[in-house]
Amino acid sequence: MRARFVRLGITGFKSFAEPATVEILPGLTGIVGPNGCGKSNVTDALRWAMGEASARTMRGTEMDDVI
Repeated sequence: MRARFVRLGITGFKSFAEPATVEILPGLTGIVGPNGCGKSNVTDALRWAMGEASARTMRGTEMDDVI
């Protein structure tokens, strides 16, 4: 049995104050955009949803910086 992400909903996480949904299609998914638009924050949100407990690995000094 394989599990896979199909959608990531983000609200109130780092630069995502407003609700955002990222659809994850089968195959290779790339996140592209200009500097400062939140690309890294999308991957940080996915890591946080998977249980990442270290603020440092999500580019913060404490968890209050992340949420």
